[in-house]
Amino acid sequence: MSAVATELGSRFAEVVQAARGGILREGGLVVATSGGLDSMVLLHLLRFGFQSSGLPIHVAHFDHRMREGSRSDSEWVCGVASAWGLPVFVERAQEPLRSEESARNARYSYLESVRRAVRADVVVTAHHADDQAETVLFRLLRGSGTVGLSGIAEFREPGLWRPLLPFWKEELVEYADSVGLRWREDPSNLESAFARNVLRSRIIPDAESSVAPGARRALVRLAEQARDDVEAWRYLLPGLVETLDLEEGDDVLSVDRAQLLLLPGALRGRVLRWLGERLGARLDTVGTRLAAEFASSGGSGRHLDLTAGLVVRRELDRIVLLPRPLLGKTKEASDTPLSIPGARAGSGSVTLGGRTFTVSWGGPESSESARDSVTVIAPHFPLTVRARQAGDRIQLSYGSKKLKKLLLEARIPRSLRSRLPVFVDARGEVLWIPGVATAVGPEARDDGRQVFHIGIDDADTH
Repeated sequence: MSAVATELGSRFAEVVQAARGGILREGGLVVATSGGLDSMVLLHLLRFGFQSSGLPIHVAHFDHRMREGSRSDSEWVCGVASAWGLPVFVERAQEPLRSEESARNARYSYLESVRRAVRADVVVTAHHADDQAETVLFRLLRGSGTVGLSGIAEFREPGLWRPLLPFWKEELVEYADSVGLRWREDPSNLESAFARNVLRSRIIPDAESSVAPGARRALVRLAEQARDDVEAWRYLLPGLVETLDLEEGDDVLSVDRAQLLLLPGALRGRVLRWLGERLGARLDTVGTRLAAEFASSGGSGRHLDLTAGLVVRRELDRIVLLPRPLLGKTKEASDTPLSIPGARAGSGSVTLGGRTFTVSWGGPESSESARDSVTVIAPHFPLTVRARQAGDRIQLSYGSKKLKKLLLEARIPRSLRSRLPVFVDARGEVLWIPGVATAVGPEARDDGRQVFHIGIDDADTH
C-alpha cells in the first residue's frame, strides 16, 4: 500500500477507534454505497482497513431512477460487494424521483429500514469536508440561523454516522488512485439544474480563485464555530428557563411572562424556540420572531399559530406553548375523580389533567405532613374530589362567587385550571380548592360536632 493510502488509512482508523464502544458496538455497519468515488473509498477503507475488527459490514444501494442507466449502477455495486465478500441490499424506487429532497428522503428511509432489519449499529455515509463546505454555503445563502450553519453532524439519531467528514475530496481521489480503486461516474453531478452542483463546480471555485483562497476551509471552520455555539446554548438554556418559573404539563409548557420580558429580544426568541423543541416542534426564523413579539404584545386569552403545529398563548401573567390540537382543551379524558365515603380515616389518589394528587383524611394526623390541608365541620358525605365544572360556586365571606371568576382573579392560568382539585360535598357545594380558597363555615370548636381533617400532596412527593 502506498504512503498516501497508509497515511489516510491511519487517520481513518483513529476516527473509527474513537467511535468504538460509543456509537459502534457489535451490531455492525450498513454502508450506503452509490458506486461513486466517495462511497467506494469509504467501503474500501472499512472492508480492507478493518477486516479483523469483527464488525459486520452490509452494503446498501438505493436506485432513485432519476436518470438513464441507474440500474447498471445497482448491478455494478452488487458485483463489487460479491467480489469483496459482503452481503448487499438493493432497492429501486417505484417511480422516478424528481427532486433532490424526495431522493434524499427515500434513500434515508430505505437505509434506516436495512439497519433495523440487520440490527446494525449505524448507517455509514461518505459525506466529506467538501460536502460540509457546500452545505454551510447553501444554508448561508438561504439565510439559515446558527443551527443550520453548524452543518452536517458526524452522528445523527437514530443511527447515522459520517466518518469521512475530516477528509477532503482530493484526499479521497489520491487514496483511490493509490490503491487502484474503480468507481462509477454519475453524469447528473455535472447538471446545473441541481443547486449543489452549481456550488461545487462554479461558486466555491470562483470564490477560492477570486475572493478567498481558503474559502472551503473557512466554511468548514464556520460550521465548527456554529456547532460550538449551539452546544453552549444547549448547555445554558435549561438553567436559564428554570429562572423563568417553568411549569410543565402533558405537552404544555409555560413561563412567567414578566420574567421572560426582562430578557433581550434575541434571547427571548431562543428561549421560546427551545421550549418549542421540548414539545417536538422546531420554530423557523419567522416563527421565532413572531412568538417573541406575541409574548411582548399579545393580550391575555389570545393565541398565535406558529410553524410546526405549535401555538403560543398568553394566560394572564403566563406565556404558554402547546400543540395546536390541545388548544381549548379543558378536561382530560384520563381524569379519575376520588370519592371520600365517610368520616372513617383513609387515603386515595385523584388524577386531573394528567396531574396526580394523594389525598388523606380523617383525624388530625391525616393532614400534619401534607403540603396543604383544611379542617371541615360536620361535612355532608360523600365528598368528591374532581376538576372544576361549569356553574361551580363557592361561598366566601362576602358572598357566593363563581369558580371561573375566582380563578381568573387569582390569576390561575387557563391551562392549569382543569388540573386544580375541587372538593365538593354531597349537596354539590364547593368546600375547598387547595391553594386558592376555602368556603366559609363555622370555626372548628369542641361543640360536639364532627371535625374532619383533609390533607393533599402531589403524588410524586410520596
